[in-house]
Amino acid sequence: MSLPMLTTAQVEWVIQQVAAYIQNQRHTYQPGAAPLSLNQKNAMRSFFPRPALDSVRLVVLAGQRVSNPPFYGSLVQMGFSPAALPDFFHMAAITFVDTVVAHEAFTDRLLFHELVHVVQYEKLGLEGFANKYVRGFLSGGSYEAIPLEMNAYELDARFAASPTTQFSVPGEVQAWIDTRRF
Repeated sequence: MSLPMLTTAQVEWVIQQVAAYIQNQRHTYQPGAAPLSLNQKNAMRSFFPRPALDSVRLVVLAGQRVSNPPFYGSLVQMGFSPAALPDFFHMAAITFVDTVVAHEAFTDRLLFHELVHVVQYEKLGLEGFANKYVRGFLSGGSYEAIPLEMNAYELDARFAASPTTQFSVPGEVQAWIDTRRF
């Protein structure tokens, strides 16, 4: 799917909107979110550092969905097809810095995927994550081609294939940063 060409100012505006949306959603959902259970921490301990596991908060929504960002209307006016934009309604979960909001119960694989995003936020910061996400979407042309998502899917597939084979998610994310894959 082809995306419109944006000016530098438009790209910067989109990045700012994404960062503000993430921060707003984090503040909205964090008060009702809970820490990982002991079972969840034990399942993830071989892959993530304890501070990350201790800081994360989870919420599973019942009877509601995370809404698409309010700036999507502006993106459509810029020439984006609504079908080209990531649809939050259909996502299993969304990570807002250290707060993960799910539309379904957490499996170990879903939790793992979202914790990769937590590590990405830790390493890149909110603004850096938003910048890489937007630029990845614009250059790849789809949600699936965003390098931050590609990294999370690659690592969650590795975990799913061998959940007892330890590896360092922060190390893997840092390797992608060091080789400019984001």
